[in-house]
Amino acid sequence: MSLHTAYGQARLDDRQINELIGLAHGIVADGTVNQAEAEYLQKWLAANGHVTENPIVNTLLHRVSLHLKDGILDASESEDLFDTLKAFTGGDFELGEIQKSTTLPLCKPAPAIEYAGNRFCFTGTFGYGQRKACETAVLDRGGSVGGISRKTNYLVIGIYATDSWLHSAYGRKIEEAASFRNQGHPVRIVGEEYWLTTLS
Repeated sequence: MSLHTAYGQARLDDRQINELIGLAHGIVADGTVNQAEAEYLQKWLAANGHVTENPIVNTLLHRVSLHLKDGILDASESEDLFDTLKAFTGGDFELGEIQKSTTLPLCKPAPAIEYAGNRFCFTGTFGYGQRKACETAVLDRGGSVGGISRKTNYLVIGIYATDSWLHSAYGRKIEEAASFRNQGHPVRIVGEEYWLTTLS
């Protein structure tokens, strides 16, 4: 890719994200996401997804498509989509900052992930789907799931995480996991983006 092409792509991505932020603001303004709004968002994401490799656009498209797979946006799916869009419009998710928080206590280097016989805990908001979908992916591969404890082998942090994680609702789990790890317990902390690479 030439520098000119790369610059043009970056400007396109910026414009798309700004438009998406405006669209998301409009959708969550009334405190809920209805069927028509979800379908409109899905169409917008699908129309824009083919001209960009932006992970935010493609992750949201995957999420919305999962919710609308059966043609109906139920109350739980509506709430999940609202929370995701609300987090997205919170100002912390500018282009390129999707799970780039330097303060997250992720294991470096990222550890190998083995499912059989290992216990997983999920926290935060996930691009892959609702937490239950993430847990099912682990169970299907021979792992187990549960809350954070000394017996946890992997804590997976959702892709929508920022430097303000410490003050978030899911910050306590991250703190506990880091504390257990510092005490010598075998808790590995990884981000969703890395975890997803092990599902294929």
